[in-house]
Amino acid sequence: MASSPAHLVHGMGTDLEAPTWPAITPVEAQAALAHFSAAGEMIALDWHSPRPFSAATLVRTTRGAFFLKRHHHRLRSLDGLAEEHAFIAHLADAGLPVAKVLPSATGQGAVALGEWCYELHRRAPGDDLYRDRLSWTPFLSVAHAHAAGVALARLHDAAAGFAAPARRVQPLVASFTILPAPDPLAATRAYVAARPALAAFLEGHAWQDDLARLFAQLGQGLSEGLADQPALWTHNDWHPSNLLWASDGTVATTFDFGLADRTCALHDLATALERTAIAWLDLGHGADAALASADTARALLAGYATVRPLGAEDVETVARLLPLVHVEFALSEIDYFNGVLGNASDAKLAWDGYLLGHAQWFLSHAGQAFLRAIRMPAGA
Repeated sequence: MASSPAHLVHGMGTDLEAPTWPAITPVEAQAALAHFSAAGEMIALDWHSPRPFSAATLVRTTRGAFFLKRHHHRLRSLDGLAEEHAFIAHLADAGLPVAKVLPSATGQGAVALGEWCYELHRRAPGDDLYRDRLSWTPFLSVAHAHAAGVALARLHDAAAGFAAPARRVQPLVASFTILPAPDPLAATRAYVAARPALAAFLEGHAWQDDLARLFAQLGQGLSEGLADQPALWTHNDWHPSNLLWASDGTVATTFDFGLADRTCALHDLATALERTAIAWLDLGHGADAALASADTARALLAGYATVRPLGAEDVETVARLLPLVHVEFALSEIDYFNGVLGNASDAKLAWDGYLLGHAQWFLSHAGQAFLRAIRMPAGA
């Protein structure tokens, strides 16, 4: 199955790259749609997503527009997709605007064909203003950051009562076992031991020394601050290109729950700040002191607080979480690159540049100033 040479996807940096997962072809899409009775007959593929971890396309059919997404079975099984689909259904039942998952002929939210798993979503309302922008890049405006904060708080309200356990071990899921642990290094050892491909990559690295140093420098008091946080299923990938936008600048629809898992609200809020208020793709390119936007971070927090008020202790916990909130997902990325793709180069970049590099930036003068700005009372 060959991809069109014109189709490129986002890479680990700022350049577009040839896709790891080939673009969905018309023949393939038609075969997948045949398993979803509500889809109708395919007319055309209007757009291919540039996201790198799966293949997806916007399909036009005799019954409207749909979003068809394909995963390799080593990345997402039918059971793995069912975990996130159950969460999406709960949010929809609670009135949150999310992209609707269509059932296959078997009643499941996905279908397995050969080595692939396909899921189909009805096209959701709202403008996809960020669809061609790299993931984890900043908002176009402070107003969008505020609106995203409001929408995130509403998602957390809607998530209440969803009592599913944490997701099974699988690549590219933002789980929550290391930072809340009284001994985060011991929890990391357990995390690594459960993922052979990650363990194989880390063998030969002084990874325990590196992480022990980061936990000592940046994790003081963190597990205590998280001890009383109510468990909550959360989005865990809150950035503007996972949101569709209304004409008044508010969030119309939330989508892409691939990283969703049982964490806590403040962890999800810290993740949102880490992925939207800091221009990480510029790290190491001469502008490290100007990576972060305190205005963006404070706007997102202010928007959130209009729905779910934040006390001083909450803000302090978010600030303590920020420098390390990416650690568990970074390890999951390494597991994906080394285990699913066999790509040791990107695994190394995820370890050196993402996990270690992002955390170390928070020890810099600019990083510390950013954390102080977040802790500053509203209106100060």
